[in-house]
Amino acid sequence: MSSSARPARRRLQRAALPISAVMLLSLASAGCGASVGGAPPCLPPEHTVSPSSAKPGDSVTVSAPDAKCDPRYGEDAVISIVFIDAAGVEVLNTTAPMADAGGFNFTAEVPLNSAPGVMAVNAMPHGVDWCDDTGKNNRVSQGELPLERASCVLPTKPLNITK
Repeated sequence: MSSSARPARRRLQRAALPISAVMLLSLASAGCGASVGGAPPCLPPEHTVSPSSAKPGDSVTVSAPDAKCDPRYGEDAVISIVFIDAAGVEVLNTTAPMADAGGFNFTAEVPLNSAPGVMAVNAMPHGVDWCDDTGKNNRVSQGELPLERASCVLPTKPLNITK
């Protein structure tokens, strides 16, 4: 790469996508699961958010059924749940119990300080490197630009916050 191309690439790398663009990209893909004993990768089950619209203080439920495959998360498995409001502020970051097969049911109140608009609700297995399903190191450094999380996208669902 020429030295004149490097600054432009760095600028692009630092550019932040608006939350709506990140959510759109996330909705188009699913995360990856671990490959155990030569079995094909087992994706974490897709989560849902209910209701789809709420006000600060209202209860919402984030849940997922057990996976149709066997991800083997273990008897002490937990799901990480993060709410990021329309202003890009993380208003909730917690964990909840999850079944060995990935199913979970979590209910919380929408934090009172949540900005109105589309909130991102992220849910992913906690403490599990669930992106590395290929058996290869996808974090190999390429010169100045390390590659990270090449095989997965953060599982995100929208929640419309009204005042």
